[in-house]
Amino acid sequence: MDSIKITTVVFSSNKSLIEKAISNLNKISLVSDIVIVSDIKLLNINVIVTKHLLSGETIKQIIEKVSTRYALFIIGNRIVELNESSVEKILSEIQRLNAGLVYSDYFEKQSEESFRHSLVDYQLGSIRDDFDFGFCFMLDLDFVREYLPDFFSIEKGMKYSGLYDLRLIISRKSAICRIPEHLYSVQTTVDVLKTNKMFEYVDPKNRDTQIEMEQVVTHHLKEIDAFIDSADKKNVEFVDKFKWEVSVVIPVKNRVNTIMDAIQSALNQKADFNFNILVVDNNSEDGTSEIVKNISIEDKRVIHILPQRKDLGIGGCWNEAIFHSDCGKFVIQLDSDDLYSDQTTLQKIVDRFYDEKCAMVIGSYKLTDFKLNEIPPGLIDHREWTDENGHNNALRVNGLGAPRAFYTPIIREIKLPNVSYGEDYSVALAISRQYKVGRIYEPIYLCRRWEGNTDASLSIEKQNANNFYKDSLRTNEIIVRQEINRKKKS
Repeated sequence: MDSIKITTVVFSSNKSLIEKAISNLNKISLVSDIVIVSDIKLLNINVIVTKHLLSGETIKQIIEKVSTRYALFIIGNRIVELNESSVEKILSEIQRLNAGLVYSDYFEKQSEESFRHSLVDYQLGSIRDDFDFGFCFMLDLDFVREYLPDFFSIEKGMKYSGLYDLRLIISRKSAICRIPEHLYSVQTTVDVLKTNKMFEYVDPKNRDTQIEMEQVVTHHLKEIDAFIDSADKKNVEFVDKFKWEVSVVIPVKNRVNTIMDAIQSALNQKADFNFNILVVDNNSEDGTSEIVKNISIEDKRVIHILPQRKDLGIGGCWNEAIFHSDCGKFVIQLDSDDLYSDQTTLQKIVDRFYDEKCAMVIGSYKLTDFKLNEIPPGLIDHREWTDENGHNNALRVNGLGAPRAFYTPIIREIKLPNVSYGEDYSVALAISRQYKVGRIYEPIYLCRRWEGNTDASLSIEKQNANNFYKDSLRTNEIIVRQEINRKKKS
């Protein structure tokens, strides 16, 4: 270890932060060189000046500039505090594991308090472009240099996805490992902690980034033989054995403040077919059950389902609905605190089923507050989906849009996992690999954001559990797709 030195590469657009990083790193004897990647020029500092800090060209310049085998990347406009022992630990682990990249948990320092911020383990399905490596990770550049032709094959002209491409290449050739220790500290603020990035990736202003990331992940799926050709999709032949054409499915638990609005939104629909509303009441205890019961007495289209099981998640509630005797030919989602945007939502969805012979239809929605005032970024239309490649690109993103609707015989075959996060994503992946998915890009749904949402103010532990679960869904889906491609070749 004594003879091994490393280079640190600091990505930042903040002069003060860069100076603090250099001061900290100069105290660590293992660091032989410091390279700054920035969009600002700094005197007497080794700087790669670039407008696009994470572009393919920038990554190429870094690899060419760094002479040591190992490089420690520090990314993000935060103050990262490292010490000799933490760098030594990271270095020893990348050698012990013979990994291409290692990262670790860290501490978040806010005012006088320090919080443990754990991350999740990397797996085959961790191909989302927002996978969290923290603010500090180490790469084996000897390994990276060996596979540079792979990188250069698609990096040309990439402004935003160079680092994403590089780590997917590493994942194809070597291990990416998490060190389950909190090895450094990051200074943060309350404002940063409260930043909601949930919808950042579908913000229209990030469209150029989306296109690049899709190109990178598509190349990756082809390289690991998990790419599905759109020509292999099957059309759906609809059967007419259902009493109801459509069932609106509303799983609900303790939503006394919103359930009446949701049901009324469904009842107000105008369509040239018959429909009902299956409200799966998951043991509500706040008066929700009484509201649903009273509405169902007044309007026989509302069917109040009270499951016997006490262990149901949202996916389990959906299964209760799709196997109910009154379930219609198509089932259409309506969350218990959301609304349809007007009286034509159901008609537009059903028309899309028949027009495109698809097994699933996904709409677009508008974000609003509880009083239906639009909030940023407004329309969420998931235009990253295309008929040609949406089913592959779906493995990169965390969601596909709403409302979601399914052809009942097919969703009955697949079923939803009995969870309350990712249940819809799971079946969307399974359906999209086999069948066409129809898309509606106009807002037909209102997603109301308020403090009662199930995804509001999640703890780090809950966010990690959710992210790891969705990564595991991607892992399983990639394995299934690889098997499909193996059988095609045999």
